[in-house]
Amino acid sequence: MKMRIAVLFTIALCVRGATGSELEAARDRQDRPALEKMIADLSAAAAKQANDAPAQYRLALAQSYLAEVAIEVKDKAQAKTLAEAGIKAASRAVALKPQEAEYHRILGTLCGQVIPANPLLGLKYGRCALDSINKAIELDPKSAPAYLSRGVGNYYLPPAFGGGAELAVKDFEKALQLNPKLAEARMWLGIALRKLNRNADARQALAKSLELNPNRMWAKQQLEKTPAN
Repeated sequence: MKMRIAVLFTIALCVRGATGSELEAARDRQDRPALEKMIADLSAAAAKQANDAPAQYRLALAQSYLAEVAIEVKDKAQAKTLAEAGIKAASRAVALKPQEAEYHRILGTLCGQVIPANPLLGLKYGRCALDSINKAIELDPKSAPAYLSRGVGNYYLPPAFGGGAELAVKDFEKALQLNPKLAEARMWLGIALRKLNRNADARQALAKSLELNPNRMWAKQQLEKTPAN
């Protein structure tokens, strides 16, 4: 019981808001050098603790954040490399602790992050993304981050492979129903709405996201590029 509490506390430290997380803060300001340094440190720790699920998870989480930034700055090669490396660490965490919903979520997120880097890999990684995140939701139906991750996956996954912006919007709205203060869900809702040509609604969602997290550089960039109507 004590070990489970310790694992959950470690997860909470890694996924809490930007003000309490160095990883999220670096992601928010698109600071790739800072994230690369953190990944190097976490990689060394994970190598020493191959059978420690939280250590593998922390590495996977950091790799996912840097892959996210790489996608934002259109560095597809780095995004693909990081996501595929993160999949290995996340898969290890899942194998060690298969009942932890958050480990399945980060695995699904990383599988999904390969797709925007190379859409041709959608068939290979789309199933991994969908199955892993659905497993996370099965294990924790009230996980707003899990619905957010599924929404991002659906946004990038072509409709031909079962994704699309309309499905993404439903997932983002579910995430916000569970946690109205989840800035990332507001941001992604705005991005998906813009893809559906609902620009006024998109701007409103993006502006709300920035109210919740003023430091999110990509949200600012997305708001700037969204037409008024």
